[in-house]
Amino acid sequence: MKMKQKLIAGAIALSAMAGFSVPAAHAEVAASVGANNMYYWRGLDLGSGDAQVWGDLKLTGAGFYGGVWAGSGDAVWGTEYDTYVGYGASFGDFKFDVSVVSYNYATYDVAPGDFAEAIVAVGYGPVTFTYYDNIANTTYGEGEEIIGFGYDDYNYMTLAATFGAFTAKYGVHEDDLAHVDLTYAYNEKLSFTIGKVVDDVEGFYNDEAKIIVSLSLPIE
Repeated sequence: MKMKQKLIAGAIALSAMAGFSVPAAHAEVAASVGANNMYYWRGLDLGSGDAQVWGDLKLTGAGFYGGVWAGSGDAVWGTEYDTYVGYGASFGDFKFDVSVVSYNYATYDVAPGDFAEAIVAVGYGPVTFTYYDNIANTTYGEGEEIIGFGYDDYNYMTLAATFGAFTAKYGVHEDDLAHVDLTYAYNEKLSFTIGKVVDDVEGFYNDEAKIIVSLSLPIE
């Protein structure tokens, strides 16, 4: 399966970067840190069982937002830092969010703008559809390899529904991998997710159910 093995967004990390934003009257700065028992990303454990720690700094105002996210736990690409900008708004039950995220890895000299996604999310009531599209990719080293193991034009989609403290999500990579996640938010800081690969045409990935524990703490 020629698919990018690493971006970020773990479901958890990515929700921090591409969550819906409500227009504000003035700019606000928010920061948070967190830890997960694994680096869970779009149905996969990128850390081979290792835990992950991360931090996020975000500026918001009038519906626009931007920030930087940094995290550990990736067994292949190592420590990363991601920069992002976006705009989000809601009108009654309808909501939308548009953002661009640049994924950066010091180990492989992947700098801002080298590797990026555009993300569009549209929701109505408890249901949200999100589309991720690769808009920038490049080579590293002497040009011998393209980021993403040679796959430089991909997309990923999710359909999620939230009812109270529970969220069910179906995610599908464009070629041959799909997964289902069920998340329970105990409170704003602690959540539990069960994730499972449900379709892997090439049989390359472990399809055993994964249990992810996530803790997020605001810095005030």
